[in-house]
Amino acid sequence: MKYLIAGLGNIGEEYANTRHNIGFIVLDALAAALDAKFTIDRHAFKAEAKYKGRTLILIKPTTYMNLSGKAVKYWLDKEKIPLENSLVISDDLDLPLGVLRLKVRGSGGSHNGLNHIIETLLTNEFPRLRIGIGDDFARGYQVEYVLSRWSKTEEKILIPRIEMAVEAIKSFVTVGIDRTMNDFNKK
Repeated sequence: MKYLIAGLGNIGEEYANTRHNIGFIVLDALAAALDAKFTIDRHAFKAEAKYKGRTLILIKPTTYMNLSGKAVKYWLDKEKIPLENSLVISDDLDLPLGVLRLKVRGSGGSHNGLNHIIETLLTNEFPRLRIGIGDDFARGYQVEYVLSRWSKTEEKILIPRIEMAVEAIKSFVTVGIDRTMNDFNKK
């Protein structure tokens, strides 16, 4: 069984360790846990890992956030992975800092990366793991907030949540989305 795990973010040092790059951060942690190494490939940094008899294709799109669908579609097609065996990891302003929410489907809301994936795939029926980044910003400063770096206090909260996100991904590929939602959406 093959799975595509796509962590959303923006490439470049200026975006490293920012709120909007939580998808990249989680994938880096997953790759480290599975001893996988990223290399540059078409539309993404890509790593391949094995976990409990499953093959995981990990991608961090190089298309920038607003064109994430291009990379997701390319790798789904190239690896012949069914949509239900994909998982998109993204930040979410509407969730408190560190809260994890797995969903089977849904709108992209104000998230341009998710919206581009929905537009490109012509469906909103794909699993996603949203990670709360909070909404502690003044009106009109959303872009500055999502592109800013974590404070030391936020990092202390976030580090164990990143580890939990890695465990949620492992659960998703072994026991499926429904059981994983039951196990992790309550934590």
